[in-house]
Amino acid sequence: MHGQRIGYVRVSSFDQNPERQLEHIEINKVFTDKASGKDAKRPQLDALLSFVREGDTVVVHSMDRLARNLDDLRRLVHKLTKLGVRIEFVKENLTFTGEDSPMANLMLPVMGAFAEFERALIHERQREGIALAKQRGAYRGRKKSLSLTQVSELRQRVAAGEKKAELARELCISRETLYQYLRTD
Repeated sequence: MHGQRIGYVRVSSFDQNPERQLEHIEINKVFTDKASGKDAKRPQLDALLSFVREGDTVVVHSMDRLARNLDDLRRLVHKLTKLGVRIEFVKENLTFTGEDSPMANLMLPVMGAFAEFERALIHERQREGIALAKQRGAYRGRKKSLSLTQVSELRQRVAAGEKKAELARELCISRETLYQYLRTD
């Protein structure tokens, strides 16, 4: 019995085009996450893992779309193959079934290590770019969530005993952001 061909697509930002990843590939159902691949906590990935059944094939454009670190990649591939699900990586032209050849078993950690290395390089370039922009005076960071007047009012209201969680909701900021405003002078 042949199962379904299920696609998994991940893009890092909302302006990226997810359709191109599995273009011209026959798929019965697609799960698409618009989230970072830094960890495996993604809603559509969880939905895919709950949906797949023995005999299904999960098709992913490339290993770095499924996971950006080797541990997550190995864990996900192992979890899927243990369920009797095949996993195909289009770009790398690799398929894993749980009964893989020694070459496939070698390629998974090697290719996964490259994806992890690529992520580290991206972060390094980003940090270097920010440092250079700061030197030029061009980097100001993210726009503040609250104005100085709002921060002053926030501090007064906290001092008066208002609940911090309610204030954070009212100001549309996280509680962590609220605490950061309370810590700064």
